[in-house]
Amino acid sequence: MDFLEMIYRLLIQANWEMYVRILISAVLGLYIGWDRSYKNKPAGLKTYMYVSVACTLITLVSIYSVRLYSSPNSGTMMDPMRLAAQIVTGLGFLGAGVILKDGWQVKGLTSAAMIFFAGGVGIGIGAGFYGIVIFSVITTFVFARVGLYFEKRHRKFARSSSPNPNASKHDEVI
Repeated sequence: MDFLEMIYRLLIQANWEMYVRILISAVLGLYIGWDRSYKNKPAGLKTYMYVSVACTLITLVSIYSVRLYSSPNSGTMMDPMRLAAQIVTGLGFLGAGVILKDGWQVKGLTSAAMIFFAGGVGIGIGAGFYGIVIFSVITTFVFARVGLYFEKRHRKFARSSSPNPNASKHDEVI
């Protein structure tokens, strides 16, 4: 057995599912980022991909380190989701960085929520919950489109019924 074959067996063959999880997370994070980038919003393609993949990686490390470093009779107990719980704090910090207040307008809340969501995608994929994560991404994008339709309809109605042409400015912030 040569060196490359040994590396292949140790790293790739034994852990192929971890690599698949990282790839799925990167694709989903990129998709979320593409949507935000397409709308010229702060935090785009790479940001969401990095958030999603980082969360997947941290979740994988957390889960597999428990398997590697704890054993039933050693007295060592480890919580596999402890690192994943710390991700939430970091996501809050990142999300706060994209929220801006300018007078009465607050911008970036959706971007912050999507950063949090991308983190959830990463944690879910890292933990191996492919189906529910993919379903969640599809569901949120479908409902976001439905919500956009209703927002546009509301703005159109507000403009046509309001005698003040500046009144619709506040509706756009919502």
